[in-house]
Amino acid sequence: MNKALFLDRDGIINVDHGYVHRIEDFEFVTGIFDLCRLAASKGYQIFVITNQAGIARGYYDKATFEALSTWMANVFAEQGITIAKVYYCPHHPSKGINEFVMPCNCRKPEPGMIMQAQQEFSINLAESIFIGDKPSDMQAASNAGIKTRILVDSRYTNEPHEVKLSEIIKLDALNQASKYIE
Repeated sequence: MNKALFLDRDGIINVDHGYVHRIEDFEFVTGIFDLCRLAASKGYQIFVITNQAGIARGYYDKATFEALSTWMANVFAEQGITIAKVYYCPHHPSKGINEFVMPCNCRKPEPGMIMQAQQEFSINLAESIFIGDKPSDMQAASNAGIKTRILVDSRYTNEPHEVKLSEIIKLDALNQASKYIE
């Protein structure tokens, strides 16, 4: 069984400017490459787990998102880092303009994307890590059985949630997460 580092995208990999879907708007978070190189050196496979309700809302389509994800993975590769796969949820349960407006089991806080990665890549979730900037990230990780859950402070961290703060590691910035990669 493999161990994984699961990363939310907006706010962890890139600065969250809101519905980022163009290369020119994509700004990597300081320290993300160093963190991922460290994780890879310790045997973690790296996955992106991201809600992309902008697809349901009609701000961009799946092809646009997938093209940006390919570009992002190529930038990681140039840095010597392999992104095993990008998992994304195009749905929103109530807001949007197309066939992606629907409840689903993949939109965080549901664990669907993590469970799909676990099945496809034989991941030991108990030995894996999830880093996100929203309580829904922590809830999805908890729902999947990931013990090490790191919440990086953002404008979302004080939203109402069911996450027990005593069960997560809360950090001020991403670059503080490296000490938890074992």
